[in-house]
Amino acid sequence: MTDGLAAAARMRAHSPFLARQMDRFPDVASLLEKGDFEAAWAAAQQVAGPDDGMARSLRRRRGAVALVTAAADLAGAWGLDRVTRTLSDFADQALEEALAAAMAERYPDAENRGFVVLALGKHGSRELNYSSDIDPILLYDPRTLPHGEREDPADAAVRIGRRVSELLNARDGDGYVFRVDLRLRPSPEATPIALPVEAAIGYYESTALGWEQAAFIRARPAAGDIALGDYFMRATRPFVWRRSLDFGAIDAITDISRRIRDHYSQGQAFGPGYDLKRGRGGIREVEFFAQVHQLIHGGRDPSLRSGNTREALQALAAAGVFEADVAARLDDAYVLFRTVEHRLQMVEDRQTHELPKSAEAMDNVARLHGLTDGEALLDLLRPQVQWVGGNYDRLTPAADQESLSHDEDRLKAQLSGLGFADPETPLARIARWRSGTVRALRSGPSREALEELLPGLMRTLAAAPDPARALNRLDDLIGRLPSAINFFKLLAARPGLVELLAELLSHAPTLADALGRRAELLDGLIDTSAFDPPPSVAILAEQFARLEAGEDYQALLDRVRQRVNDRRFALGAQIIRGGDPLEAGRGYSRVAEAAIEALTTATVTEFERIHGKVPGGEMVILALGRLGGGVLTHASDLDLVYIFTGSFETESDGAKPLGATQYFNRLGQRITNALSVQTAAGPLYEVDTRLRPSGAQGLLVVSLDSFARYQREEAWTWEHLALTRARPVFGSDAARAALNAILTETLERPRDFDELARHAVKMRSDIAKHKPPASDLDVKLVPGGLVDLEFLIHITQFRHNMAFDPDLRAALEQLVAAGHLPGELIAAHDLITRFLVVSRLVSPKSTEPPDATRPLVARACGVESWDALLESYAQARQRVGDAWAALAAPFKEE
Repeated sequence: MTDGLAAAARMRAHSPFLARQMDRFPDVASLLEKGDFEAAWAAAQQVAGPDDGMARSLRRRRGAVALVTAAADLAGAWGLDRVTRTLSDFADQALEEALAAAMAERYPDAENRGFVVLALGKHGSRELNYSSDIDPILLYDPRTLPHGEREDPADAAVRIGRRVSELLNARDGDGYVFRVDLRLRPSPEATPIALPVEAAIGYYESTALGWEQAAFIRARPAAGDIALGDYFMRATRPFVWRRSLDFGAIDAITDISRRIRDHYSQGQAFGPGYDLKRGRGGIREVEFFAQVHQLIHGGRDPSLRSGNTREALQALAAAGVFEADVAARLDDAYVLFRTVEHRLQMVEDRQTHELPKSAEAMDNVARLHGLTDGEALLDLLRPQVQWVGGNYDRLTPAADQESLSHDEDRLKAQLSGLGFADPETPLARIARWRSGTVRALRSGPSREALEELLPGLMRTLAAAPDPARALNRLDDLIGRLPSAINFFKLLAARPGLVELLAELLSHAPTLADALGRRAELLDGLIDTSAFDPPPSVAILAEQFARLEAGEDYQALLDRVRQRVNDRRFALGAQIIRGGDPLEAGRGYSRVAEAAIEALTTATVTEFERIHGKVPGGEMVILALGRLGGGVLTHASDLDLVYIFTGSFETESDGAKPLGATQYFNRLGQRITNALSVQTAAGPLYEVDTRLRPSGAQGLLVVSLDSFARYQREEAWTWEHLALTRARPVFGSDAARAALNAILTETLERPRDFDELARHAVKMRSDIAKHKPPASDLDVKLVPGGLVDLEFLIHITQFRHNMAFDPDLRAALEQLVAAGHLPGELIAAHDLITRFLVVSRLVSPKSTEPPDATRPLVARACGVESWDALLESYAQARQRVGDAWAALAAPFKEE
């Protein structure tokens, strides 16, 4: 027996609905029995007669579509995705035809525009099943919707919507097309069935509920004026995909789950009567598990926004939001549940999701599926249902801790029991938060969120390295927030973040200040991928520059700032959590270089839109200092030099042409502003352009030829020393190669070494005189510190005319390998650099860190204790200082 014959036999034996369709469409049934499903599908499109009319034609085609998809499904010829996509595409087609007919009936000469049908739910995600309702939202544009001369557009839209619904809902001997449920529109009890698009946008921007946010994950324009639908979807995207976590929406989903479990209590117990859609461990819990994580992460990562459940699970696993095996198990369960759900609905074309209660009906469904009996079906489903339910329970953990008392004496005792040596300080803070005088805690929901979090928060803070400091900084942070509800709910939902927050507040004033400005920075640490090293510059630049449809240059500036600061904050957190500061420093550098790439590319494009391009010319950016060397700290400035290629005599070819020099100098200023001017998303980098030719007295941007001539004829010794750490970070490959050739020629040319060394030694002496170290722990400026090491390496490079690598450590390794510097300097470099990177976070003024932070600094520098670190630091300084003194002695001024 062929697969087609076997499927046909099962349909006739176990599905009265499909048996009727086989009798109604014998030609289609014959092709199915032969296993020719593609020919059957083509025949199903032709079952309507020429005199049937649109409504009857759709009803007949719907019956034939249901027959073919069922047979192909039962025979294993079509998988779940093709089945649900086929049914969904037919729903789109039916809506399009019904809408065109409704328009033509009322306005036969008018263009079909100004009215769009949005698909939601399984229709929106193209996952319809055999007997799904469709849940559209009907929108119209009063300016373009056809209507009568004396007819209000609102009345016209309602009449059109009502007619579409009638055409699809109406039943006769051929059945119906789709049941249409219009109750998902805003305030359905009070609003007309079709809404003006701007009013709908206003509703979703201001007053929509959390469950509506989740519902719109699966929304799309399905029929009618698709351009109008796309406009609506773009306008409401910020409502659905919020950068900052909206725990109101996430709570709404988990609350819906709780209420579904309570309301459908009879369908929760697995066995006969189990509700495959709403039951614990059923279809909804697979969908909701994906949607909760999409709402958490999708505002930052557009790749996670698919409305399709299976695609969403795959994307979430690929992004590291949860484990690949979790996604695979959920996917397997979802396919099984939806397939069995289809079997339930195939029997009599009923929108049912419950396993039959009678043994006879259960056996019938099982045999339609190809199993021996109902027990075999239950055995197939049981392990998947149990696993999905247990997995979903992770989203709604039960409260297992005592709340903190409002009675002062009892609260003091509780705080002592949690571990506070001095409970008076947390007691005063809690009283202040509960009083409602703090702006972020004036609303009832904010204070409720606080109470939910308080026991765990206080327990963690009591165990923090510096409880008082952490508590004070937390109080400062809360005081800066406009509302604390999402902040508290995030911490309640992710207990591991509370411990991390306590560490950041205890140790890192730099990060605590950043959190005070943007508490949503903590959102970026909710999954473990935040602690991975940043990817390549190219990947980062693409991520930073990614825009939503319709967003402009100003939106890009904000998005890049947000994404870059998220990355910088995560790198700081990595250091606090024990990451290697040297690797973090390289990560900071890649992030900065990617920000330059993303922002400069966008700024050039925007500038060219007005002024055109300079033929043969382009902007090139040279990085010097720590960025040139590829290792930044959290607080590093960017030392940049702007250069343009081509002739200064050329003029741009745009609507507002500029000469090349003026063109690139204006462009350079725009780039500096893009990198440094503060916007609503906060500051980015300080940009220092004083290392350009002629310094502050020179042009901001010079031609490549002028740069080469300046280095050849006019540059001071200190400028050539600076070029040892120079590298291009923006420009075409050809432009970078040309600039690198100038750098190589400049650095390697013959020169009077003794004169260079005398100048360099005097420069170091002037720095020591005019910029003394803040303390012995000012690792950069202290004698034997990083500046001495840099001068030592650079002078040695020129002495031997070698190792001109902008990476300071790489240059040092080459000089050591050649026998020009002692090998012990490599370890000294690493220790000093690690100390610099970590101290910029924990002690930004280069003073001694607090007692509780000293073990962290020691660990970051690779030693076991603070005392051991001080000893190693003293040895490193001694080695650098001795080597520098030996080199500098012959060249010091008498």
